[in-house]
Amino acid sequence: MMKIKIMHLYPDLLNLYGDRGNIECLKRRLLWRGIEAEVVSYTCDDTGFDISDIDIVFLGGGSDREQKIVCSRLLEHKQELHAFVENGGSLVAVCGGYQLLGKYYKLEDETIQGLEILDIYTEQGKKRLIGNIVLEADFIDQKIVGFENHGGRTYIGSHKPLGRVVYGYGNEENSGVEGVVYKNVVATYLHGPLLPKNPKLCDYILRNALKHKYPGFEGLSELDDKLENTANEYIVKRFTE
Repeated sequence: MMKIKIMHLYPDLLNLYGDRGNIECLKRRLLWRGIEAEVVSYTCDDTGFDISDIDIVFLGGGSDREQKIVCSRLLEHKQELHAFVENGGSLVAVCGGYQLLGKYYKLEDETIQGLEILDIYTEQGKKRLIGNIVLEADFIDQKIVGFENHGGRTYIGSHKPLGRVVYGYGNEENSGVEGVVYKNVVATYLHGPLLPKNPKLCDYILRNALKHKYPGFEGLSELDDKLENTANEYIVKRFTE
């Protein structure tokens, strides 16, 4: 039987935005297909950081205070996380986790050093960007919906965005794009939680992880996503029509 192992990084600190719902969604969509799923957490009290047998790493969102604490700890494992991503590991980062993947997050009176996994940077804006958001992605045939609430403005340079903003603000209000996809990384400001309302995005993440672990993997079986698709379509229609 195939198996995917998911690591939830610092759920004790980065837990503001329904991240456990995202973890549960990844797990359930595997189990419903007969694929074994194991979820492990790595908290501030844990030692012996080891991602050698991990298939998907999840890094959620938190306040600036929690981000500073987490980043100081993650910097100790910068090399392992870089290697994980560059070797095709799947990493999902939401909001604060997204910001931590870049070079830095510049606040009003200090700068949080990032992991430099992505060639991006974030600077604090004058107002928070809050509200529902709808994206159009070119790698799945379903619009991506969520809720954004961030004071940072993230500049992604030449990176490919997760999607084009149809409704909402996005990375930095004026660019018209949101998030980043790089190798098997999905990084975004969207939460709410994100994945239960976006089943095709969730399957994109799972498919990447399975293809990386099992080179002969032929694809995911179809699920009855009537409820999930209805929720997605309701949000799309409400804010774009």
